[in-house]
Order: sequence, then structure tokens, then C-alpha cells
Amino acid sequence: MTAPARVVIATRKSPLALWQAEHVRALLQDRHAGLQVDLLGMTTLGDRILDRPLSQEGGKGLFVKELELALLDGRAQLAVHSLKDVPMHLESEFALAAILAREDPRDCMVSNHYRTLEDMPEGARIGTSSLRRELMLRSRFPRLSIGSIRGNVGTRLAKLDKGEFDALVLAAAGLKRLGFAERIGQIIPTEVSLPAPGQGALGIEIKSADAETALLLAPFDDADTRAATAAERGVSRGLGGSCQMPLAAYAEAEGGGLRLRALVGNAKTGAYVQTEVHGALAEPEAVAARAVEQLTALGALQLLGAA
Repeated sequence: MTAPARVVIATRKSPLALWQAEHVRALLQDRHAGLQVDLLGMTTLGDRILDRPLSQEGGKGLFVKELELALLDGRAQLAVHSLKDVPMHLESEFALAAILAREDPRDCMVSNHYRTLEDMPEGARIGTSSLRRELMLRSRFPRLSIGSIRGNVGTRLAKLDKGEFDALVLAAAGLKRLGFAERIGQIIPTEVSLPAPGQGALGIEIKSADAETALLLAPFDDADTRAATAAERGVSRGLGGSCQMPLAAYAEAEGGGLRLRALVGNAKTGAYVQTEVHGALAEPEAVAARAVEQLTALGALQLLGAA
């Protein structure tokens, strides 16, 4: 099979998305001497909706569809996504050719006045765009006032600096990748805020029939991260998940095994159920299925129905 001389990466135009695309471009050019890699910047529907939560409009798949169209019509050969933005059900025309080794999967707190969430006084205003984080805050820190915030990382930090919020909860990976690590006041332990499925991982999407591009990307696929995120995404699929669902799932490779923690609840009341499952690293879907079975037995569907 002849390797292509040029590939195009479809990417959103946000600073974080462009960082991710540039990162993949550098990996490709370092691995494949002489390969020309260009970027196709696009503005997605998810980027254009800034006045209301994405959960009201169909979820984070709104960040992906335009990029997939560029793959289908040949304008691009691959698209780079934050894996947590990728819908849990991919259409048959597409495949995740590589899932890169994970960055820090945890949430973090950013504030100009407080060092940790525990330090924040009653009524302090904290911003998040995630129902999962809202659930965590209501269950763990009910004294805080929670507000919705949209926009890219820089936009959110600007709103914080203008005093619209006393603190934000964000993904640590995004801040680190953009050079804002010094803004992090607290890395929130996973025991307090369990990450979203795929958080901290990058997924590279291609057309499923594109064997040439798949071969280029094969060296970058991280087996442990693929297994862990497959289990996490399996939990979400098993419960019918989207970002309309306050759901967390985080798996870790431990030796030849997989440890999966998952929880689901009601973001308005803070009520939730949780479970922990262990299984074989080579069988992430089976591990996920057991977690879904246990969460369902604990009343997950009733909680979701009341959300």
C-alpha cells in the first residue's frame, strides 16, 4: 500500500482544538518523513451556540458533525477531537483510528480568591458547563451557587477575571495544553469529581474505509487508553448517554486488569448512585456492561428519569 504524500486534518478553530490538531500534525510529521500535513479550520454548530447549554440542543456531538462531513466529501482525511466530545455511537462510515495516550483526566478548580472548593463560602458563585460537574458540586458542595458558563477556555477565564464567577471547574488537561497550568488552584481528586468518559484523551477519526490513513495513525494508538475509554464510553452507551446525562465514568489500567468507576445522578438534586467494577483489560465492553447492570439495579434509570 502506497503511503499518501499529503493529509488534511479537520479541526475546530478554538485555541484548544487547534493545539490538538497541531499536536497530531507534529506527531505525524515526526513519524512519517516528508508527509505534508495541512489543517482545515472549521466552525461547528456547537461553537456557534453560546447563549444556552449544549445539553438543550442535542449534546457535544454538535462539535463533530461538520468535521465528519469534511471527511466524507474528501476535504480532509482525519479529524482530531477531544474524545469526550465524540458521540457514543459513531456512524458506520467512521472509525476512531487512534486514541492517544491520555493527559491528566481530572477536573480542576480555578479561582482568583480561593485555593480549593472547600475554602469557598456559602453562596459563592461557581461556573461550569457540565451537568456531571453540576451534579458533583450539588452533592459535595451544596452551599455553593452554580451558574452555567459557555465559551472556550480563554473566554471562560476572562469571565472569571471580570468577576462574573468566584471560581470555575474545568478539565485540567485543557488548561495544561494551552499553557494555563499556573491558573489551576486545585486538582480535584477523582474521589470527589469523577471524570467524564474519555476526558483528557484525544481521538482521531477517519472514514472507516480509509486504510491508508489508518496505517499512518496506527503507531499513535495507545492500547491502555483505548481500553480504558472503551469501558467508559460503554457505560454511557449502556445508559443511553449524551451530555444531557449527568454521568461520570473513569477506568484505569492496572497490570493486566481494568478498574472502572462510574456514577450517574440528578444534577438538580445532587442525588446519585455509583459503582466500581474490575475486569480484564482485553474486555472493556464486558466491564462496562457489568457497571451498567449494577447502576441500573441501584436505581440509575429512575434518577435519570427525574433529572
